[in-house]
Parts: sequence; C-alpha cells; structure tokens
Amino acid sequence: MNVAQKLVECLAAEGVEVVFGIPGEENLEIIEALAASPIRFITTRHEQGAAFMADVYGRLTGKAGVCLATLGPGATNLITGVADANSDGAPLVAITGQVSTERMHITGHQYLDLNKLFEPITKRTKLVMRPDSITEIVRLAFKYAQRDGKMGATLIDLPVDVARMDVPENMKPMIPQNSRPEYADLETIAQAAKLLARAKCPVMLVGADAARGDIAAEITELAHAAHLPVVNTMMAKGVIRSDDPYAMGTIGIPQRDYQDLLLEQADLLLCVGYDIVELSPARLDPRQDKTIIHVSSTAAHVNRCYPPAIEVIGDMAETLRHLAQLTVRIQEPEMAFALRARMLDEFAGFAGDDGYPLKPQRVLSDIRRIMGPGDILLSDVGAHKMWIARHYPCDEPRSCLISNGFATMGIAVPGALAAKLVHPDKRILAVTGDGGFMMNCQELETARREGLPFVTLIFNDSAYGLIQWKQNDRFGHTNMTSFTNPDFVMLAESMGCKGYRVERADDLMPILEDAFSQDVPAVIDCPIDYRENVLLTARLKALTQEHN
Repeated sequence: MNVAQKLVECLAAEGVEVVFGIPGEENLEIIEALAASPIRFITTRHEQGAAFMADVYGRLTGKAGVCLATLGPGATNLITGVADANSDGAPLVAITGQVSTERMHITGHQYLDLNKLFEPITKRTKLVMRPDSITEIVRLAFKYAQRDGKMGATLIDLPVDVARMDVPENMKPMIPQNSRPEYADLETIAQAAKLLARAKCPVMLVGADAARGDIAAEITELAHAAHLPVVNTMMAKGVIRSDDPYAMGTIGIPQRDYQDLLLEQADLLLCVGYDIVELSPARLDPRQDKTIIHVSSTAAHVNRCYPPAIEVIGDMAETLRHLAQLTVRIQEPEMAFALRARMLDEFAGFAGDDGYPLKPQRVLSDIRRIMGPGDILLSDVGAHKMWIARHYPCDEPRSCLISNGFATMGIAVPGALAAKLVHPDKRILAVTGDGGFMMNCQELETARREGLPFVTLIFNDSAYGLIQWKQNDRFGHTNMTSFTNPDFVMLAESMGCKGYRVERADDLMPILEDAFSQDVPAVIDCPIDYRENVLLTARLKALTQEHN
C-alpha cells in the first residue's frame, strides 16, 4: 500500500464520507485511491467552491470537511475558503498535491512553499516527507481542526513522489479518541453568578461558539431564570427562539440599532460563546465601563476593549445550568421589552409592502413564511446580509448561516450544495447578491450533476450594494460599484437548472414554492429596491438621537 492509499484509509478511519475538490497531476495518486474507496468525491468547478463546501459541511456537522487540490494555482485557489473556515471556527482539512521532494530546494514549475503560505490561515500545516509519518499527520490534522481550542482549518501537503512510496507493513490508521468535556471551576461559576445577581442592567450576548455548542435550551433557561435580555451575533442566530420575550435580535449591522441602545445601558455583559472576530469588542463596550463575564469553551482573546472580570472556561451547557441555579434576580428588563416591542412593530410594517422592485424586508418576510423552522438559509456577503441579520427571525441554531468572521463573498452557492448534502430532507436556500452569485455560480453545475437540488435567490441591483450603502452613508454618492448582469434565468437553464424571474411582489412566494418542488437546482432573479438602505440609515439615526 502506498502513502496515498494509506492517507485515504486514514480519512475513512476519521469518519470522512465526502471529499470536495479537483483532480490534478500532483494528486493523481490520491484520486486513484479515493476512487477505490467508499468515500464520495465531488468534483467541483473551482477549488474555492470546494473549500467553501468543506467549510459549510464542517459548520453543520461539527466534523471536519475535507477539500482537495493540486499544487500551485490549485492550492492558492483554496485559500479564501480555508481562511474563512479558520476565522469562523469551522473544522476543515485541506489536502494539496506538491512537487517531488527533490525539486523543493530550487525554483520550479508551479512550486510554492504551501506550509508557509497556509500557516497564517490554519491551525496547523504539515508537509509529508516520510511514508511512516502519514498516519500521525492525518490524525493531528483532524485533532487540531475539530478540537484543541477553537475549531478551524488544517493543511496536509503531500509531495507526488512521497504519495507513491510504500508504507511500512502493518501500519494502521490512528483511531480518533472521544475526549471528555472539560468542566469549568465551580468556584469561578459561583463568582460569576454573584456578579450577575448584583448587576442592575445585565445583558447576555451570545456568539458563534454558542451556536456550535448546541446550548440553545441552556441559554433560554438562564435568560428566563435571571430575566436576561439576549442579543445574538450574526453567527449565533437561532440560539434563542425569535418569539421568546427575552430575544432582542441580532447585532452587527454598521449602524447603531436597537441592540446597541440596549448594550449602551447595560452595566454587565454575560458573553456566551462570543469570538471577537465576529464583532469588534469596541462595539460592545465603547466606554470600557462594563463588567464582562466571558463564558466559552476557549479563553478570551486579548483586547483592551474586552477585559473580562471573570472567564468561565469549560463545557458551556454545564456552566449555564449552574448559573441558572445560582443566580437570583427578580427585576424584569423593562427597557429591553420596550425596545423589542418597537422593533417588532417596525418589522411587521413591511411584511405586506407590494412595491416593485421588492423591498428587502418584504422578501425576507416571504422567505420566512416559506421556510420551516429547521430549514437552512445560507447568506452570501453584501447588503442582503445586513437585512438577513436584522429581519430574518430564526428559531433553531445553524438554520441561518452567515459568514461573519472572515465575511467572504461567494460562499452561498457552494455552501448550499454542502448543506443539501448534509440535510437532504430540508429546504436549503442560498440568498446572494448578484455580485456574490457571479463569483461561484459555476457550482450550480456541480449541484445539478450530483443531484443536490437547492434554491438560489439573487438580490439583483446590478451593483455591489453594500459598498454603495457605505459610500452613500459617508459621501452622499456612489462610485465605481455598478455593473451589468447576464440573464440569470438563461444562465441557470444553460446548466440544466430551473430559472425564475420575479416581476411583481406577489410573485415571490409562489415562485419559491415551485422552486423548492424541483428536482434540480433553481435560481430566482429578484430585482431589489436598495433605496431602503439609505432610508434605514436615516431611521436608525433618528432612533439614536431620540435615545441620546
């Protein structure tokens, strides 16, 4: 058995069921080994698409998604997706082919030092130089990706000559070990409970690690026991049901919103699973006058605007259960309730708007009525992401996936393919701007070929809408952000998909229903009225002035 075959055997031992990637000359041995294995290989149309698929696979399963590329340009095409997974805490293992070892000391065709290139965007990179090291290197790659602190990305770089070498006889894959959860110190939890009980206006902020940790029930229990309003980051949507009276919605759009007004009044922040890559700490405590309790599975990052008074590190579910038992508070957060009522009234006012092009609020209201509570919406990055964060209510963790650590355009379409692979019985909707859609729309062909139908809804404004929004807010005008688009219906149908065009507001819901009934991927071209961006800025400025 050669090294490539042993590598694939190790992947199977790690529980890998699918690998996303593109064959190349320097990974031919791996491709041959995968073809003879039970692991499904999905041939993508771009390596970035493969990395995004592995990224979203890891987000949804908690197991490392695996992507494969050849050397040089194939490897560099992986970088954006790998960096996104590492920043956002999604477990991912990237595997690259490489030149023969005898060529690594000289300048050569397509040669790059991939260890150095990937080091800043991964938790661990390793070049395989000896056949007898392959089992250890694979085990370490998955260990670092899935555990050892915050989850993230790792790289295995396999030279073509090493891939062909024989491994020692009787060398077996290293079997993953189930690690027991580490529990936080009870005395530290008790200290946190005392601070929480004494606070006059505490607020719970929940972040991405809370969504990954399946602790929605414990968060809700603590919120009710301690009468805590709950604000979530974009990556933690759904950790508390949107109809819960303590649910205060999502923070993260550039403007000061209802959530910012609540945080400004808080004297204590209970931050559960918060990662500073999601949202700047300066946004949470601009005056640096709040008591901060950090509850997570990993220690807080160092930041002068985020100095926790107490860090409670360990199994978050266990920690929150103890806090709910130990914290005695009876005062209701009346300000939070008033802000919540006003926020919900604002949102409801747009649900029946029949303007055309469609307002983003109307689009999201219709989407919410079509999607079940466990169905999955994947947001690309752009102005639509801000509207999704603000106006799309969620009742389950990981039912709305937003990349907001690295926040990269182009993730929605390939990500939706991975989501449909993981959850074939759920409705999967990719919501993207026209700019983000054109970055990886080629993966619709991959989805069609692989029999993975999902729906893509394009917010079409023929511009990079989020940048126009920022330009308007700062300068009062826009520059260099407009473009023309192809006929998205024809583009979809040219790849064997189903295409739709929304021509009036009342078209959207029946089109969505029909699109979800298709057995091929579907694309919906929806003209969007982004004049609402500037109007929202004006409304939020007035809200801020009212509360100053």
